[in-house]
Amino acid sequence: MAETPGQARGDSPPSPEKPEADATEATVEGTDTATVVTEEGTESDPGKKNRRTGTSADALPDVDGLGEDAPPFWRRVSAERWGEGRAGMIMGGIILALGIALTAFQLYIALRAGLDARQQRLIHLMLVMMMVFVIMPPFKKAKVGENPALVLVGAILDLLMVVGTVVVSLYPIVFQAELARRAGAYTELDWIVGAIAIVILLEATRRSVGLVMVLLVAAFLLYAYYGPYIPGQFGHSGVTRERIATHAFLGNDGIYGLTLGVVVTFVFVFILFGALLSKTGGGNFFVGLSYVLTGRMVGGPAKGAVLGSALMGSVSGSAIANVVTTGPFTIPLMKKVGYKKHDAAGVEAAASTGGQILPPIMGAGAFLMAERLGIPYADIVKVAIIPALMYFALMFLFVDILARKHNVGLMKKEDLPSFGEVMRAGWHFMAPLILLIVLLLNYVPPTQAGLAACGSLLVVAMLRASSRLSLKDFLEVFVMAARSTLPVSVACAVAGIIVGMVGLTGLGLVFSDVLVNAFAGSLFMTLVMVALASLILGIGLPVTASYVVLVILAGPALEQLGLALIVAHMIVYWLSQDSNVTPPVAFAAFAAAGIADSKPMRSGVSAWKFAKGLYLIPLLMAYSALMEVDGPILDLVIAIVTGSVALAAGAMAIEGFFLRRTLLGERIALGLSAALVLIAPEWTGWTQSLLSVHVASDWFVLAGTVACTVLIALQVINHRRDKAKGLVADFGVVQNKTEVPETAAN
Repeated sequence: MAETPGQARGDSPPSPEKPEADATEATVEGTDTATVVTEEGTESDPGKKNRRTGTSADALPDVDGLGEDAPPFWRRVSAERWGEGRAGMIMGGIILALGIALTAFQLYIALRAGLDARQQRLIHLMLVMMMVFVIMPPFKKAKVGENPALVLVGAILDLLMVVGTVVVSLYPIVFQAELARRAGAYTELDWIVGAIAIVILLEATRRSVGLVMVLLVAAFLLYAYYGPYIPGQFGHSGVTRERIATHAFLGNDGIYGLTLGVVVTFVFVFILFGALLSKTGGGNFFVGLSYVLTGRMVGGPAKGAVLGSALMGSVSGSAIANVVTTGPFTIPLMKKVGYKKHDAAGVEAAASTGGQILPPIMGAGAFLMAERLGIPYADIVKVAIIPALMYFALMFLFVDILARKHNVGLMKKEDLPSFGEVMRAGWHFMAPLILLIVLLLNYVPPTQAGLAACGSLLVVAMLRASSRLSLKDFLEVFVMAARSTLPVSVACAVAGIIVGMVGLTGLGLVFSDVLVNAFAGSLFMTLVMVALASLILGIGLPVTASYVVLVILAGPALEQLGLALIVAHMIVYWLSQDSNVTPPVAFAAFAAAGIADSKPMRSGVSAWKFAKGLYLIPLLMAYSALMEVDGPILDLVIAIVTGSVALAAGAMAIEGFFLRRTLLGERIALGLSAALVLIAPEWTGWTQSLLSVHVASDWFVLAGTVACTVLIALQVINHRRDKAKGLVADFGVVQNKTEVPETAAN
């Protein structure tokens, strides 16, 4: 669920930052590019398993690529900053202790709930920020061997930050009774401690999330303070610095509010489940299963990447975790059969991004959505599943078109394990996932469902020698889970400050009112502005923080324009995912580019193209019955069928190809026909305004669907005619086609 690339995946060591990704600060740190490179510097065969177990699991791909003699995870994390020497060993021990403490504390409150909500959040964030200051350097070059002076200064700063973290975290716990008695009449010491807490949290944010998030929070704090000096509708009476500090530190909507509470209560359990799955080899099974099912299809490796990322994403909920988990296996396979570097990276990034919108475990924002709406998480799952499947179906079509367009070779049959081999090796990993889905759909609270899934995964893993965990493995799982939650927890805590400032100033209502009036109540233009705002916020914010900011500012406007609250939230949640795949800062695409050895911006453009469903499917959510799972079944079926046809036509228009190259007129017709379906009610309004003729939106849906179907059918007919005349070469006749140099990309 960690949206930032800061080693969200459990079982691979963080690697040095790439020069081309400097603009993303610490947020692109940790992409594992070493897992597909041998000591001689050549790509290893990703289909071969580096670690032999002597069991049926040897038939599965080795996704993590780590040898049996690899140092423990906490040592690898420590070595990245502190080196391999004595300092690295000592700090590795501290990281191990903090990781065990954080995970054990989370298990304690999940099983017993012995502390009140505020105490849980205080202790959780204290342990999280301590780990941030130990693991993440304060300066880019403050690493052992690079600049000893910066290392020393950084260590002193870390010590001050850790001590400050402990003090500000224990202060509300020790003086809980006194603070409750004087609520609303806080002392000078209260607001000073609060101000220090904000500064420490902003420093943790700078290291784990990025500088842009710090600047955004600072802007909201300044807006709250300088309200009287702001002209126009956005001006307000102003808030004192004492009120700002105490509200952010001690208020119910501040640092320790609902946003952080969701991570503490729900999200961490699923992060632990993902770490367990990775360490036991479940990731190998899901990736292997996806390649067995798709390997001999057109564009098989890319479709395997899509399906594998969907399966992994459905239980990890993190785009970056997906990329660095499945990418070292899927990207080399795509390159091997002929996909260009940037396209291989783009496919993996776009597919991994889909993991955050696919149930049963979506991104952290989905749990926030359930809490903010006050509905069971199971209801979020029910309305999210159909749009998510449509997203992956659209991706399947994109990679199929790309394979046909460039005549990408097929995988050799001997390079693929059989379905029976894969199922024999990992069938037991299906049981925890099925149990989790059943429990969530039966409205079992997410925490209990997650714990049950973790317990069942542990049981089935211990029954097989290939997936059995040792004591060292258990400790690694604890540290992996703790490490993965750092950027999520920090981002949600600092987003709480924004939520608090919006509540103090009334900015949310003002912004929504301006948004609605600026476009004269146009839903389409409002959606466009929300998408643009999401793109801007995504330059520096992880998706959870972007969702929180957008939904408190634009959510009321979408609701005011007639959208159901859950639809408005889901649209904002989908649009907030674009920071992973949209240049200039595309976190998942940059991580995939590091693995593919491709240009980051080129990979970002490819990922943006393949992830078009993030923009098109929200239109169906807004204008069709796609989200009305409890409504008339016929309306839902019509929305799915017509929407799918329109999405297919849109993909062909964007790519300019299907079974054959499309002419310019065909592309325009395909795009226009798709638009008739996607925004049908808007066409009703436009015809009414321009022609004074009322045409029901259903007629536009029908016309667009028929036009899309006819145009697609013409593609098929013309392709078969050309093939019968011998004008079309057989597809995939060249096996293991040599990779096309990136400079020769079309």
